[in-house]
Amino acid sequence: MIDKIGLSLLTMFGIGYFKYAPGTAASFITCLIYYILWLSDFSLHSNKIYLVFFLIIILFYSIIIIDKLSHLFKKKDPREIVVDEFVGQSIPLMSFIFSADTFVPIGEKTDNLIIFILLSFFLFRFFDIFKPFFIGYFDKNYKNSFGIMFDDVLAGVYTAIMIFLSLELFKFL
Repeated sequence: MIDKIGLSLLTMFGIGYFKYAPGTAASFITCLIYYILWLSDFSLHSNKIYLVFFLIIILFYSIIIIDKLSHLFKKKDPREIVVDEFVGQSIPLMSFIFSADTFVPIGEKTDNLIIFILLSFFLFRFFDIFKPFFIGYFDKNYKNSFGIMFDDVLAGVYTAIMIFLSLELFKFL
């Protein structure tokens, strides 16, 4: 039972089994989840700390369950495991939730939000695919559950930093 739940989490309920680009699909679906949460009655501003705790729990549970279920996969970093994309893509999206009042004035909520989500998606995919800087180091040198998760966490952090640096730069232009 635990193995089935763990496998469902690691593959994001089957997204990891997509034939083409399961990581990209997982990142895209993560963006859709945050977009829906943003526009729904679920108040992100009052519940955002719960989202952070949820993400931390997913991160640590995933590291544990990847080790436990590694025998089910042929590779050390199997493409079926896409929960790392969910966690990594969530980092810039959550950073936006925490600073949304600065970037999304009330009444203009969806235009700026869509731009931010698209920018987040494309930058995260860039960092996740090309693995510049320390991302590549962790991807190459840590062929375990920590490495599987941490390279995407770094890609998410890099994405958030790039977006906020860009936003700050455009304020002065």
